[in-house]
Amino acid sequence: MNRVTFGDVYTGSRNSHVAFPLGGIGAGMFCLEGTGAMSHFSLQGAPDLTHEPLMFSALCVKSADGNVARVLEGPVPDWKVFSHRSDRFVGPGNGLFGKHYGLPRFQECVFHTRFPFGTVELRDPRLPVNASVTGWSPFVPLDADSSSLPVAALEFTFENLTDRTLELVYSFHSAAFLAAGGDAPHRAFCSGSGKGFVLEQPPPAETPWRQGAFSAFTDHPDATVDCAWFRGGWFDPITMIWKEIAEGLCQEKLPVAEGKPSPGASLFVPLKLQPRARETARLLLSWYFPETNLTVGVPADRQSHNGNDADRAPDFHRPWYAGRFADVTEVSAYWLRNYAKLREESLRFSDSFYGTSMPPEIVQAAAANLSILKSPTVLRQTDGRLWGWEGCEDTRGSCHGTCTHVWNYAQSIPHLFPELERGIRAAEFTEGQDERGHQNFRVPLPIQPADHDFHAASDGQLGGIMKAYRDWRIAGDTEWLRALWPKVKISLNYCIETWDAEERGVLSEPHHNTYDIEFWGPDGMCSSIYLGALKAASHMAQALGEPAGRYETLYRKGRDYLDGELFNGEYYEQRIVWEGLRTPSPTSGQQAWNVEYSAEALELLRTEGPKYQYGTGCLSDGVIGAWLGEMCGLGDILDRDKVRSHLLSVYKYNFKRDLSEHVNPQRPGFALGREGGLLLCTWPKGGQPSLPFVYSNEVWTGIEYQVASHLLALGCVEEGLEIVRTCRSRYDGRTRNPFNEYECGHWYARAMASYGLIQGWSGIRYDACERTLCLSPNVPGDFSSFLCTASGYGIAGVRGGLPFVDVVSGKIEIEHLDVRKMLG
Repeated sequence: MNRVTFGDVYTGSRNSHVAFPLGGIGAGMFCLEGTGAMSHFSLQGAPDLTHEPLMFSALCVKSADGNVARVLEGPVPDWKVFSHRSDRFVGPGNGLFGKHYGLPRFQECVFHTRFPFGTVELRDPRLPVNASVTGWSPFVPLDADSSSLPVAALEFTFENLTDRTLELVYSFHSAAFLAAGGDAPHRAFCSGSGKGFVLEQPPPAETPWRQGAFSAFTDHPDATVDCAWFRGGWFDPITMIWKEIAEGLCQEKLPVAEGKPSPGASLFVPLKLQPRARETARLLLSWYFPETNLTVGVPADRQSHNGNDADRAPDFHRPWYAGRFADVTEVSAYWLRNYAKLREESLRFSDSFYGTSMPPEIVQAAAANLSILKSPTVLRQTDGRLWGWEGCEDTRGSCHGTCTHVWNYAQSIPHLFPELERGIRAAEFTEGQDERGHQNFRVPLPIQPADHDFHAASDGQLGGIMKAYRDWRIAGDTEWLRALWPKVKISLNYCIETWDAEERGVLSEPHHNTYDIEFWGPDGMCSSIYLGALKAASHMAQALGEPAGRYETLYRKGRDYLDGELFNGEYYEQRIVWEGLRTPSPTSGQQAWNVEYSAEALELLRTEGPKYQYGTGCLSDGVIGAWLGEMCGLGDILDRDKVRSHLLSVYKYNFKRDLSEHVNPQRPGFALGREGGLLLCTWPKGGQPSLPFVYSNEVWTGIEYQVASHLLALGCVEEGLEIVRTCRSRYDGRTRNPFNEYECGHWYARAMASYGLIQGWSGIRYDACERTLCLSPNVPGDFSSFLCTASGYGIAGVRGGLPFVDVVSGKIEIEHLDVRKMLG
């Protein structure tokens, strides 16, 4: 395994796969690569991760001895020279037609980040200047709207290394990458905000979702704009553009009035740099794609069948910003007008987040996965509600519907943007739930009532009840809980009647879960979430003046069963039960779409029971309900010492520092060879089924963070940190992008479990209902940690042996202080 540091600096081979997302929550993105290149352009709602249009910045250093021009990027990474793309003409086999890789660039580049800022340092001994580019987009905790803008900025800073005055020309260039093809009337025209240009694609008649606009402008007073690139075939446009760059020209060119539209546009900023001085040119980017053709999961009786996208526009997702701004001009004007304020607020968050004594591996893991909120994994519709895929494939979302059992793990949104998280709860318990209490764990896009023709997901549905409790304690809004409570009760009653009809306090009937199969019989994983839901329901019922006795009784029964029957002395197991249940035999065909019983499988059934169980295995998330209890402020839901034993067993048996000898016939790409990782399950006491549950041999980033943060919360600090370090070592920039932890898709939502590391390490939680700061420190002596509440954020911890909270933004009202307070 490669040994790396965790200071968020990427150099040499570690900078080959860095791609840092820029954009707003649900607003589309592009990535600033570690070299300074721009890629992954996914501005139209759907992922388009291989989209790298002809777009770059350049610098010309003017001199009587001859100008020197460079693309403001470092060397092209080796892997790009023969990439996986094989499109005709533009792929590697045809020499990368249309790429700017052959233009001179800086010799050295280093990338470093303090989210939401990422900076590329550029050096070249042949130039009398150093350069840097800082990319950022607004990220303001508790201000979802400012954090959802379809904007990004690139700030280019130049430092004169000499004792003489230098004349420079900074320039930005973009091909007309929005063109829909053929004779579609795309155009480039001068921007009305600052000095810049707009690339526009009016709505094609048959595909209105392809309309859009991309704006690039600067606030520099001496900038000039070229909206009339040279028109010609082959390599004519880029050849003529580079000629202008190399000559240090700054020619104003108005849009062409006749003939073919301009193939692109540029802006130029002349700079006079005094000896040893520095100056910055700001490039403000914004985009506007008001329509999409995105819809998924809509029941058949509500789907339009006329096949005309123009007529079906109301059926499709529309981004939040399309309901806030009329066009790209409004977006650009807002961006320019509020630039300084948004930068200050984003920097205030960044300085707070990085200004603590939290271990660097925790800071890096939590911050890197905040990038998920800027990726196409997340969409936000015009009513402000958030909706998410599980992750992103290259050109489409992966597994739709803010999937409850995957998003169970995500801990960043409820703290940083609690209103968005409460919107997810509303969708789960309203559009996702029917009158029986059955939840479809995938809500359609646009958000609307789901169908109910498949299993509910036990872990997702029960986890939603725990998260309703968490969101109530974070917001302190009992009226919100009162409005949601009837749906919560119906949901829990459905779970009891479906999976625990005999009311034993455990899930005995087959229950669907995040491994895309059913567990037969009680197991520590799903039944621990059941216990958490019962305990949460009991507390919520009492707060609302309703009876809680049934929930309390079931909780006590279930806790006794898990602690007494499923704990084997080291960890919690599964009791496989498939006969004598209300549910028909697993061979009846009434269970899962993805479990096939061939003749060979029937033979296994007779000797081992149903396929895809874990039985005596040590499951990494085998006590996930106890972890959710920690994250939600519910206290212990199982015997704390036994939970600790389970987690230390997971660390002992499942954590591998080297996977060279590990057998994984499943998906190997998450961790393999000499890399390390946390296996989902092992069978240290024997009894491994011939066909254990799907994915059992794999390593999942989100499960690693769930286990690590739980270990931290129980005082096993070094064990938890080692798992984090091992995971982040795989995402070190050599082989994988440090800002894209993936599983079933890029920017996988489960990886947002990493935010739970903060609470696990610090033991700090704020309860808005009681206005209480709860501390259960796992760190000896003084320490400081980031803390975000629904009303403000800052830095909290212990200073001089006493608890403290330094509020940086908003307010945090603390009336009580509880050290090591648990609800019991």
